[in-house]
Amino acid sequence: MPWIVGVSGASGTPYAAAVLRALLAAGESVDLVVSRASRLTLLDETGISFRDAHWQHDLREWLARGADGKPGTFDVDVSGVRHWSAGDLAAGPSSGSYPTKGMLIVPASTACVAGVALGLSKDLLQRTASVTLKERRRLVVAVRETPLDGRTLRHLVALDDAGASVVPASPAFYAGATHIQDLVDFVAGRVLDAAGVGHGLYRRWRGDLGGARPTT
Repeated sequence: MPWIVGVSGASGTPYAAAVLRALLAAGESVDLVVSRASRLTLLDETGISFRDAHWQHDLREWLARGADGKPGTFDVDVSGVRHWSAGDLAAGPSSGSYPTKGMLIVPASTACVAGVALGLSKDLLQRTASVTLKERRRLVVAVRETPLDGRTLRHLVALDDAGASVVPASPAFYAGATHIQDLVDFVAGRVLDAAGVGHGLYRRWRGDLGGARPTT
């Protein structure tokens, strides 16, 4: 069964790329839903146009880029990905009878958070998230916004009450980051931790103070 990865319009497309690469590296199959708003963000952050008719080419180019924007950083096989158009409300993941392991929304905009918390289905991403909750499957929401106002905080509490895991896109520094990719991979790793997917994206805390300090 696949994991569904939903990409919403918040800034942070490198987070989504890191999660997708790690899922594929772990041998997981992926159903991908890229919202209309996220395509504008992807174009702004990477210069890549994500097109339904050419999604495999565009996805391969996207996942090959490092967090610093350098093309050709990663070699990625996207044959394990199935793409569904965000406007296709008759797609497989729109139904609870479509078997999946769960859904990861990364990054999750505040608009996306609100839509899912309120049970809206304005597009396939929101519909699939609602289905994931009602079927009691894992839903991980990697919210990427600051500051958070009271409305969004209440929506996040509602998602937590509904069984979702809320994972703010908040990099930590105890893993010894030396590059922007390390910070991105930390967040991606925490998303995968919440989903129960194994990975080696960051160095875990072992109780040794000073372990993140660079050696000289």
